[in-house]
Amino acid sequence: MPVVRTTLIEGYDDETRSRLAARLTDAVRSTIAAPLEGVTVVIEEVKPSSYMRGRVSRMPGRPVAAAAETVRAFLAAMEARDLDRARGFLADDFVMTFPGNARFTALEELVAWGSKRYRFVSKTYEGFDESFGEQGMVVYCFGTLSGEWPDGRPFKGIRFIDRFTVDGGRLVDQRVWNDLDAEAHLRR
Repeated sequence: MPVVRTTLIEGYDDETRSRLAARLTDAVRSTIAAPLEGVTVVIEEVKPSSYMRGRVSRMPGRPVAAAAETVRAFLAAMEARDLDRARGFLADDFVMTFPGNARFTALEELVAWGSKRYRFVSKTYEGFDESFGEQGMVVYCFGTLSGEWPDGRPFKGIRFIDRFTVDGGRLVDQRVWNDLDAEAHLRR
């Protein structure tokens, strides 16, 4: 059974070390057919004074926020239409792709486009899945949409999946799939 040993400079909190251990376990299991209980991860820590690179003692780097929490906070800001707060989560070259290949680089463009499709929409989340990709963390969130059509009629239970790429704590892209158009067509 695999044993993964890693060394960190002292100073990381329990949550960060736990997330690292979980990610190392996932990396092993994505490469080796090992049962979950068969993967051992050991994190050893050294004092900053006992760690030197390039003849300079180093301090621990800052932990990165959990990618799913970054996505959840962005989506909450968007639902509240707090575009300034939402913009703070975005990388400079952020791109959104919505059903019908509607592509946006500015949140205001998305809001204007959405206003023709519904009065408001909110999400009920069934789950968030994270995986690491070449471009950063990939986060899928999925669940159902509810809200009001432009004519004021309510809707609910419409399936959605959002896929985000998160790099360095910033959202690089968002790709959206949902049944909103199909449901709107059925209601005509």
